[in-house]
Formats: sequence, C-alpha cells, structure tokens
Amino acid sequence: MAKYESTNIKVLEGLEAVRLRPGMYIGSTGSKGLHHILWEIIDNSVDEIANKYGNKIDVIINEDGSATVEDNGRGIPVDIHPVLKMPGVEIVFTKLHAGGKFDNKDYTYSGGLHGVGASVTNALSEWLNVEVYRDNKIHRIEFHSPVIKGKIKSGIIKTPLTVIGTTKKQGTKVTFMPDERVFGNETFDAENIISRLRDLAFLNSSIKFTFEDRRSENPQVEEFFYQGGLVDFVDYINESKDVEKNKTIYLEGQIDKFLLRVAFQHTKTYTENIISFVNNIPTIEGGYHETGFKSALTKCMNDFARANNYLKPKDNNLLGEDFREGLTAVIAVKMQNAQFEGQTKSKLGNPDAKTLVESIVNEKLEEFLKKSKNKSIGEFIVKQAIDACRAREAAKKAKQQQRQKNAMMGASLVGKYAACTGKDSELNELFIVEGDSAGGSAKQGRDRRFQAILPLRGKPLNILKVNKKEKIYENEEIKTIIAALGTDTEDDFNINNLRYGKIIILSDADQDGYHIRSLLLSLFYTLTKELIIEGKVFVGMPPLYKIQKKDIIKYAYTDKQLDAIVEEMKSGYTIQRYKGLGEMNAEQLWETTMNPKTRTLVKVTMEDAKEADKIINTFLNDDSQIRKDYIFKYANFNKQDEFALKYGG
Repeated sequence: MAKYESTNIKVLEGLEAVRLRPGMYIGSTGSKGLHHILWEIIDNSVDEIANKYGNKIDVIINEDGSATVEDNGRGIPVDIHPVLKMPGVEIVFTKLHAGGKFDNKDYTYSGGLHGVGASVTNALSEWLNVEVYRDNKIHRIEFHSPVIKGKIKSGIIKTPLTVIGTTKKQGTKVTFMPDERVFGNETFDAENIISRLRDLAFLNSSIKFTFEDRRSENPQVEEFFYQGGLVDFVDYINESKDVEKNKTIYLEGQIDKFLLRVAFQHTKTYTENIISFVNNIPTIEGGYHETGFKSALTKCMNDFARANNYLKPKDNNLLGEDFREGLTAVIAVKMQNAQFEGQTKSKLGNPDAKTLVESIVNEKLEEFLKKSKNKSIGEFIVKQAIDACRAREAAKKAKQQQRQKNAMMGASLVGKYAACTGKDSELNELFIVEGDSAGGSAKQGRDRRFQAILPLRGKPLNILKVNKKEKIYENEEIKTIIAALGTDTEDDFNINNLRYGKIIILSDADQDGYHIRSLLLSLFYTLTKELIIEGKVFVGMPPLYKIQKKDIIKYAYTDKQLDAIVEEMKSGYTIQRYKGLGEMNAEQLWETTMNPKTRTLVKVTMEDAKEADKIINTFLNDDSQIRKDYIFKYANFNKQDEFALKYGG
C-alpha cells in the first residue's frame, strides 16, 4: 500500500472568502449548491477508492437532515504536518485547496479537485464531524460555525482530534449539517443523490455504493454496483426506448496519462444523447472531449460506408449529425490537470483532449469495424445515417415552408397567441398555457407590457413517436411555438433571436398536466436544447389550495403549506382544492402564478441529461402503465383521496 501521510498534503490558500461569497465556490445557495457540498465529500471518497484504496462508499441522509459519507479507504492522515504543525485531517477541512491530489503522487486521477474541497463543505455547515479509522484506532475531530462577537465563524474546531476507541475498520466517515443560515429551507433531495450515485457506480465498476434516507418511517435504501460499467450505463439510458437497437460498442484506450472509455449504441429514433464525464465529474455542456468523439465517429463511419459501397466516389460524405441520429453515448475521460470552463465544471476546456480522443477513437473504432463479426453493427449505423440524411433534407424543406407561411410571426399565430408590447426580449416572458379556459384567464390577468400568452389546444405532439421527422415541422401547434420563440431549431437554432428571457410552462397540477409539461419539455430538449442549457425554460407552479377565512385569503402550493395555514387559521376557514388552472379567474391566476413578486417558478436545467432523456422516453413509451407508474411516483401534485381523508373535502 502506498505511503499516505500528512507530508503528502499540499496547501494553496486559506478559507476566508467562502462564507462571504458562497456562490463563487458552489454555484448557488439553493438546491444546487446544497448538493454541491455533498458531492465534494462523496467525490473525495470516490477518488480514494478509484485509485484502488477500498471498494465501498455509503451515503446516508440522517433523521435530522444531516448527511453522512463513509468509505473504506486508507483514512485521511491524522499525523502532524511538518510545516503547518497540525493534523492532516484538520488541514483538509480548514484549509481551502488542501489535499493529496495536487501533485498526482497519491491520486493518478481526481474528480474531487473542484478548486474548493472538503473545507468548503465545512465552511458552509452548521457543524461537521469526521471519524478516521486508521491503525486500529478511531480518531475523531469536530467542527462548528458559531456566532462570535456578532459574526459567524466557519469551520472552528469544537473538539480537537482525539482517539475515542479501537476498531478493525479502515476509512473515513464525514457527517455534516448544512447551515440554514446559508441554504435557508433547502433540504437534500433523495432522487438527486440516487441519480448521482448511480452515475458514479456506472463510471466506477469496482465501487459498491449504498444510499439510505432515514427521514421517513420507512427508510429508503438503494444499492448500486454495475460490473458492466459504461455498457450497463447505456443499457440503462435506453431501457425505456421501445425501438430496434443496435449492439452497444465499447472502446477503451490510453495515451500517456490520458484514459478514454466510451460506450455507444444506436437506436431507431432520431434523438442524439451524448453524456460525458471527466474524472467522474459530469460535463453537461460538453467540451473538447465530446468534439473529438464526434469528429472521429464521423470519419470512421464515412470510411466504413465507402469501403462497403454505401457511398460511391461521387457521393458527398454524410454529415456528423446523420451518424449521430439515434445515438446514445457515454464518454468517460480520466486525465490530469483538467481545466473546466465555469466555476461549477460543466465544460472541458483542454484543447489537447480533442486530439487525444480523436486518436483513440479513430484507432479503436477502425479496429472494431474491420472485424467481420462486427460488419452488421456498422451497417446498422450507416443505413440509419443514410435515412437520417434523407429525413434531414425533408425536414429542411418543411422548415423552409413553415418560415414562408408564417413569416415567423404570421397568420398561424393570430387568434390564440397574445404577444406583449415590450421590446426588451430579456425581460419579456412567454407563458405556454394548458387549455383555452386557462389561456383566456391568463390573457386577461397578464401584464401585457412584458407577458405573452400561448394557449395549447390539447396535448402536444409526441415528437419522438412520429415516423418521419418532417411531420414535426408540419404540426400546427409546434409551428406556433417555434414561430413565437423566434430561435428556429436544431442546427439552425440561434439564441440571439429569442424573443423571451423566460419561457414558462403552465399546466394543471394533475396527471394530464404533468404529461403535457413533460411533452413540452421533450420538445425543447429535442429541438431547442440550448434553451434549457441557458436556463430559459421554467415551470410555473399553480397553487393546489385556496384557504379563506372571512376577508383573509391565502394560497397553498404544497400539502405542507396547507397544513401550516390551517394551523394558523385554527377554525372558521374554507378550503378550495383547485382541479385545474381553468378554475381560477384572471385576478387569482395573476396573483398566484403570474405575478413576478408572488409566483413560484422552477427552472428546468440540464444537470442530468441522462435522466431527462430516460424520463422523456418513459413518457413516450407505448405502455401506458409505465407512464402512469412514473407519474404517480414522482409528480408533485396531491391526490384527491389524500385531501379528502385529511380535510373531508
């Protein structure tokens, strides 16, 4: 076992600015930032075990809302650092940019090197405790963030490092309570954590992850271990796609300290889904590694097409987008000195990654396709690409006809679309509203200076179920939405032409409304994904209940809020449960759902493109029971029988 002592820990700078400007270090003080401080601890454990020290990581959300992460690695050093004269574990949790990863001696690859580290988790926690299991001893140190002379002091030692017992275990256990003075009422989301741990299990086939949520009477327990690694990952993503599928191709190669693993599969759909990671960190906005993969895939498949007479000498090469139609790919890169654009690491910025990925994929995919047993796999991809090329040309013609007919804001919008008068596109808002009744109320209640209304006549087209892509652009509802946005779609998309800073989906808080919302999101995800990446798409949250006591009227958006209002009013109140937006008049809809000062909006993000694609395909699955099971498990609306049971309504 490699020697791992406090001398291996390098210190770059102190902790001072974290509490002052937390958003600089974790992106936000909302849900994303809250989970970021958990990822820091989990990623440190993954780094330890991925470098062949241990094989298990447990994550627990405790009854009080705190989080525990335990691994069976070597245990953070507890000996005294020769320069700083303090235990190694104290340095890791009190010094920013401190750890054993900066010189690549103890960790060949590191995902935990976020530029912040475990010290930021400590700085933004009410308290944090660490137990280290080393040398048959249990070492414990406790930190807290008290108020001293009117100011919050972060990461102060409450109990110095002490040996509290003996053990045969080895590893580190960290338990921390996020500070509500930073994160307010935000709490850990079990599904978010499960998704992250599942990804990590796919990416690290040697690690077994367990998750337990102890906040309910029946604790939720999940376990993740995938020996198939990235191939299992692709199978999971495509599980709900009830279509013909090609064999999954797996490629792996290494140049010096740059390691690439990629698995990809083509299905008989036309959506492209590339998910990438660098040192286990999701790069949701892609980067040079994705560019290199796309370039190499296009070259290899065009070469294969010509070698097998699918393309004649006079034919032009097929485009990259043709070969990526129906593609699901997972790209996992391990590299040293990774550079990420943006504070929260969403895009790989190392230009050399493109060349390295191209080189590896070109070599390995060419070898794969030359084997006679794999010829049918290559033919599947080429035939689909040829069909995609034809469909692309047909769709292009359909889009051109749409532009000519609509003149971008022409006759097809008249009668249902109500534009706003404001000229500042960043301030303008487009509400896509379910139903004519709610659309009428929204038109009457809106502020026409900056709010435009587009009512839907019914459920949007299931765009992933059409057999010819051009039919999408012939659909009246979709043409209207595209014309209203002004951005065009797919390769013609131009966000500079967007007419609205916010696109807000308003649908009923029931099963049909959730389905409509999901179909709209699938439309944006497939045709205008950049809108989601740029944070332009929102979901409006209409109230579920109206509570009135004499002249006092309050609205509840959740069961929890309803309980609090009822407890406050005590007696003499009435409760109206809204079954749909159409039950609200213009004034109520403005007050509860459209007024920027009082409404609640949820931003749609691309934090997890894999889950988005899987959810979309779940909703578009031919098996209606699969859709219903998912909706009733995850949809954020209340059941009528639960309300009746509690309040007799």
